[in-house]
Amino acid sequence: MELQEVLTTNAAYRAFTDEAIPREAIYEILNMARFSPSGGNRQAWHVILVEDEEIRLQLQSLYQESWREYFAHVRQNLVPFAPLSNRKWDGPAIDLDEAAKTPAPSEFSDNLASVPVLMCIFVDLTQLAVIDNGLGRQSIVGGASIYPFAENILLAARSLGYGGVMTTVLCRRENEVMNLLSVPKPFALAGVIALGRPKKILRRLRRRPVEHFTTIDRFNGIALSR
Repeated sequence: MELQEVLTTNAAYRAFTDEAIPREAIYEILNMARFSPSGGNRQAWHVILVEDEEIRLQLQSLYQESWREYFAHVRQNLVPFAPLSNRKWDGPAIDLDEAAKTPAPSEFSDNLASVPVLMCIFVDLTQLAVIDNGLGRQSIVGGASIYPFAENILLAARSLGYGGVMTTVLCRRENEVMNLLSVPKPFALAGVIALGRPKKILRRLRRRPVEHFTTIDRFNGIALSR
């Protein structure tokens, strides 16, 4: 598959056929993804391929708990857990206890245990150069050493005709996930990736044009155009 097609059809696929992805293909996906850049080339990631049915069901249950919190924000037109005040998170914008008791049906979250491939992506926090620590705002820089790897997994899968999605919803239950998967403390959960053969390939993705997000010399400068 040509690179342009890979990039322009790399949607967030959450609905898959029942087709399994062979172990050989999973290996090849990760073999391509490992060439991702990372700070100091420390490659601080660890992938857990979850195949055990009981573990999958427990992860699904934890995901559903987190999804109820997430969707409670969406119901109120809020960005979930966003740093709304002074570039910091000042605590929940909703009642989390109430959210936990409110159903939030979702085909993806209610069927997470049955996706063809389920990966948990962890990162060793001691190996991240978090250059924006101490700036008095929400830290984001450490993600530069893990999320390119996660995106490479999705791109590699797409190049083989598969598709998937990365979700960070389960990170709300990081401690429970780490206990369930016997993950040592230096690591943190960066996200979960689901892969499979998409039921439908999306070719008309809605994305903002370059002119919307690129300016010259200043934030309010002239928009870059053709």
